[in-house]
Amino acid sequence: MRPRGRQWWKLVGLAGVVGVAATGVVAARADRQRKAYTPDEVRARLHERYTRAYAARDGKKEIPLAPPTWRARSAAALHRLRSRLPGSH
Repeated sequence: MRPRGRQWWKLVGLAGVVGVAATGVVAARADRQRKAYTPDEVRARLHERYTRAYAARDGKKEIPLAPPTWRARSAAALHRLRSRLPGSH
C-alpha cells in the first residue's frame, strides 16, 4: 500500500517532529557534558588551548601564561602600529 495525497504530508510532518525531537536530545546531551566541568577545569583547558595555539603561531614549544604588563601591552601596540605604517614592510 503506497501513501497517497495527504498521507505524504502526514509522513513529512511526522519526519519533521522526529527530527526536532532528535535535535533536542543531542542538544541536551551536549549541554550535560558541557556543564559537567567545574569552572577551574574549564579555565585550565582554555589556558592550555591558548598556550598551544599561541606557541604554534610563534613556532615555540611553550609560552608563559602570566598576564602582560602595561609596558608589554604598550610595546606590542606600538609594534602593531609601526607595522601598519606605509614603508615599514
